[in-house]
Amino acid sequence: MDIAAIIVIFLIGFVGSFVSGMVGIGGSIIKFPMLLYIPALLGVAAFTSHEVSGISAVQVFFATIGGVWAYKDSGYLNVKLIGYMGSAILLGSLVGGYGSRFLTEPQIDVVYAVLAAIAAIMMFVPKKEVPFTEGDELHFNRTLASSLAFVTGAAAGIVGAAGAFILVPIMLVILKIPTRVTIATSLAVTLISSIGTTIGKVVTDQVLYGPAVIMIIASLIAAHLGAKAGQHMNTKILQWILAVLILATAVKIWGEILL
Repeated sequence: MDIAAIIVIFLIGFVGSFVSGMVGIGGSIIKFPMLLYIPALLGVAAFTSHEVSGISAVQVFFATIGGVWAYKDSGYLNVKLIGYMGSAILLGSLVGGYGSRFLTEPQIDVVYAVLAAIAAIMMFVPKKEVPFTEGDELHFNRTLASSLAFVTGAAAGIVGAAGAFILVPIMLVILKIPTRVTIATSLAVTLISSIGTTIGKVVTDQVLYGPAVIMIIASLIAAHLGAKAGQHMNTKILQWILAVLILATAVKIWGEILL
């Protein structure tokens, strides 16, 4: 890679990780299309969908570490929810990450586009904010939470994501988890999910380690800053930022597939 490619990949990682840390996702919903299209558009590099999914898988693991660290003393990380959803999504992501080797490039793109479309629809469903203060007990359907986490992990593992971009709307709309608890806890669940996804991608030799290292460095810097910024923003603004990002990505990917 030349210096131009390094700079472009670093900026993609930095911008994507800052926004992802702010809204509580691993960042693949943002960085997958950015890595797939921007380097090629600028003529500095060209990555296939398999390569992008591999780079994303490794990068998300480190991005979520920074995000979780920023929330460690916030009181919004729910251990029970992390335990149920984290164990289920880890198993699902291992299955999806390994199974992705058997899919073609267009098939991976379709899986990603379907996930983004579902997430976009769910983010625009009207929802009532659940009141929550630090120290309150959180009630949720454990069986439903685990089942949805497994399915999300399997699908997200295919595209090298940790699944937070669909996990967040699931937690907000279906499980009715308070927004700030969702943002903080989804980062922890995403961290667990990314372990399975990364293992699957590494074992099947889908990771380009040079670009991955650049993305990791950018993520470690930006994700923590984004998470800190998100703690001071209005929850409605955070939801709208995520909704618009997901919708824009869904439209872009479906446009590429159908046109």
